[in-house]
Amino acid sequence: MNGDAMSENSGGYPPSWYAATRLAGPSVARLEGDRDAEICIVGGGYTGLSAALHLARASRSVVLVEAERLGWGASGRNGGQIHVGMRREQEWLEQALGEVEARAFWRIALDARVHLDWLIGHYRIACDLTPGYLHADHRRRFTADTRAHVDHLRDRYGYEHVRFVDRDEVRHLVGSDAYHGGMVDARGGHLHALNFALGIAAAAATEGALLFDRTPATAIVRHGARWRVTTPHGSITADRVLVACNGYSRGLVPAVERHVMPINNYIAVTGPLGESGVQALIREGHAVSDSRFVVYYFRITRDHRLLFGGGENYSWTFPSDIAGFVRPHMLRIFPQLKRTRIEHAWGGTLAITPNRMPFVREIEPGLTAIAGFSGLGVVLAPYLGKLAAQALGGEAGMLADDFRRLARLDIPRFPGGRLMRWPTLVAAMSALSFRDAF
Repeated sequence: MNGDAMSENSGGYPPSWYAATRLAGPSVARLEGDRDAEICIVGGGYTGLSAALHLARASRSVVLVEAERLGWGASGRNGGQIHVGMRREQEWLEQALGEVEARAFWRIALDARVHLDWLIGHYRIACDLTPGYLHADHRRRFTADTRAHVDHLRDRYGYEHVRFVDRDEVRHLVGSDAYHGGMVDARGGHLHALNFALGIAAAAATEGALLFDRTPATAIVRHGARWRVTTPHGSITADRVLVACNGYSRGLVPAVERHVMPINNYIAVTGPLGESGVQALIREGHAVSDSRFVVYYFRITRDHRLLFGGGENYSWTFPSDIAGFVRPHMLRIFPQLKRTRIEHAWGGTLAITPNRMPFVREIEPGLTAIAGFSGLGVVLAPYLGKLAAQALGGEAGMLADDFRRLARLDIPRFPGGRLMRWPTLVAAMSALSFRDAF
């Protein structure tokens, strides 16, 4: 990405509510000179940082490089929502993969949720972890499917943390007449996205991982039987390389970009509304996301603001007025906020795959890539980092088997070839988002 999506960095973090309320992370410098390691990780978001943490815990020598600051990309800018499951629902997985594999992916999703709690608890990561997630249906005709989905999870999977909510209850929980029903998941929730990333980084550094920021990887090439990752002021020679750049790969590994495409999403945060003000918007403090193709997602921050994500674009640049871009979406749900000031607004780049399942591949022997969480990275990305650490470290067991299961997933290519891939995506996403009006 270029233009506004990349030029917003000036040696620190892009302006956001997260950046304004971030805690201190580990002391990290640029890479100067050459290093040798068993594993080199490219990308300092949830996936890369978690992989570095778990490799260091296993006494593997690991060096991580990040082009900007740790957590600078989607990991430090997302909505902070905690979802349980894959991006595709179990019914879709059963049809696409069969019941046995679908159940295996459900187990992976539950393990990922447990891993999130373990990370935060074991390393005492201060990231405002708050329980409760609400999926809200913006069309009345969607509620029957939501009720059936709740029944499916409870009856077939024994997942008793979910329950259906009717129109009266959803409008009691959310101070808006925009929704007609939904699903509450007690194991969902929300957190401070950037502080979570910085907490994982601090844990990785404590365990002995070497972390370098402001160190973009400029090339990854074979070096005899090993790999060499070059950067502007040094290099890392390693037995294995993990590329975990998600929507910020910038042509580093073209094989990834055939299956993973970046899109831009936007968030605005109001001024403080007071405890009574936020209770009038989201009564029980759930993270909320809805049934639109271009999802609206929102929650209350610890300092009593509304954080609202709405709208995306598929250009190479961010809107010049992000607050103005998000405001109409926010007012569609909460018209009572018409006179409320927006104090923070920012954009970020996430990555999607054609079927919305994560892309996990050994591109070449010793070169592995993970990307394409399609908006569900808060829970899945750190756990896939753990699975990658197990696989890259040569360890056997169920975790390595699960990594191979993910690597066997069929992730289609985006159509159009190198030159037409982006305009084809723009046309398809624009057409699909048009459905939200009906």
